[in-house]
Amino acid sequence: MGLLTSAAQSHLFPETFVPPLENGDRLTRVEFERRYAAMPEHVRAELVEGVVIMASPVRHTMHGAPHADLISWATFYRASTPGVLGGADATVRLDLDNEPQPDVYLLIDPARGGKARIDEDDYINGAPEFVGEVAASTVSHDLGPKLNAYRRNGVGEYLVWRVQDAAIDWFVLREGRFDRLLPDADGVTRSVVFPGLWLDTAALLSGDLVRVHAVLRDGLADPTHAAFVTLVVKPTSR
Repeated sequence: MGLLTSAAQSHLFPETFVPPLENGDRLTRVEFERRYAAMPEHVRAELVEGVVIMASPVRHTMHGAPHADLISWATFYRASTPGVLGGADATVRLDLDNEPQPDVYLLIDPARGGKARIDEDDYINGAPEFVGEVAASTVSHDLGPKLNAYRRNGVGEYLVWRVQDAAIDWFVLREGRFDRLLPDADGVTRSVVFPGLWLDTAALLSGDLVRVHAVLRDGLADPTHAAFVTLVVKPTSR
């Protein structure tokens, strides 16, 4: 006996049938989560402004390698900054119409004053302080609906690595809008939200991780990072 089509399953088992996710579906976040939970484990999808975006197969040069490099930079910072959490590809419940899976994110531990929290089912609820995305075929989403969703929900900083354009856009949230963070005369861009999170964008684009990490070490040695750890991130002594 052959496999039943979705339409046949829906007709025969109306109370238990869960429709599959389809690219472009318009869903609430609750319905998105219900359908996503029923999909095979290898399937990745996001909900951006109420529209389902299914992940395409990942290529090495266009996504895999840049993603790993961006993670290495963010992880280096997280490891050197007590009270800062971070990760990659985790589900983030932004609002009723948005549930992205950022390529990389940093957030202040909720127990130490961070805006986002970790739900009981281990998903992030609320806006991380920093989000980074690697964009090849997804540039129109990452700099369009997704940027707007991150801005509206209060993501403090948003970085988009446009791989095909060999360019990095870094935005900081100011008065409800995303303003561009620009590099200094030395080509180094400095985070406003996370003091010491410094990036030589040209080095990252060229794959010079030695230079990327050297600049980040300079940022971590800057007095502003120590002050951030002591006054903002470190729990109050009792």
